[in-house]
Amino acid sequence: MSAAEHHAPNHDYHLVDPSPWPALGALSGFVLAFGAVVYLHPDVIGLETVGAWAIIPGLLMVLFTMYVWWRDVVREAHQGDHKPVVQLGLRYGMSLFIASEVMFFVAFFWAFFDASLFADQEILFARVEHTGGTWPPVGVETFAAFDLPFMNTLILLLSGCTVTWAHHALREGKRQQVVHGLALTVALGFIFTCLQAYEYSHAAFGFTDGIYSSTFFMATGFHGFHVMVGTIFLAVCLVRANRGDFTPSHHFGFEAAAWYWHFVDVVWLFLFVCVYWWGG
Repeated sequence: MSAAEHHAPNHDYHLVDPSPWPALGALSGFVLAFGAVVYLHPDVIGLETVGAWAIIPGLLMVLFTMYVWWRDVVREAHQGDHKPVVQLGLRYGMSLFIASEVMFFVAFFWAFFDASLFADQEILFARVEHTGGTWPPVGVETFAAFDLPFMNTLILLLSGCTVTWAHHALREGKRQQVVHGLALTVALGFIFTCLQAYEYSHAAFGFTDGIYSSTFFMATGFHGFHVMVGTIFLAVCLVRANRGDFTPSHHFGFEAAAWYWHFVDVVWLFLFVCVYWWGG
């Protein structure tokens, strides 16, 4: 028996080599959180002049950690370490991550419905004082649901179709269609973000103007952030697909991006119906 055969694993699991990235990720998260605290409460430690720059070091550290860690995961896949049982574990991990994101948005929807459904309850006198006992609160000029929000809905639904087209093309080995489908999806995600920014710039209310504006901007703003993350995720998949990283039987990185994008689509549908249409 050769030395290579002697040291070859006799199981389908992947034992990860020692890595500095988990420790660096924890440190980066701490630096980012500390910078956010300094930005929000500069008077606590006398750093009033720093402003938003306090967030930059931690943000750069987090982005660097994400890059080098995922780079190593991609290398492991190319080395054949991601056997079917490993891919199954990755799928479970991505499923649990999306489930945690669902609960993240449940909190914002809970806040919105708590404020809107009980706006007329006298026992909640403080809330009635701010809403006027109605929803939307007195004096709040909401967005027309079937104007720009409806256009954004169509854009996201179309992007869900294009990413599904790319996925089916990948499973059938049609690489050029994969690239075209992903390129369209990335472009639609970018257009959605631009339209969302345009909508925010024309809002008749600010973030601190009351319970309606706070719940509106928190829910739609975090969704917008997820759209940007998903767009970057798909853009990376576009680069990898263009250089031939994915195969019909081995493309979990693309699958994870598609799952995440469909999740973003579904959340927006709930936001459109509940916040823009019913809530407006």
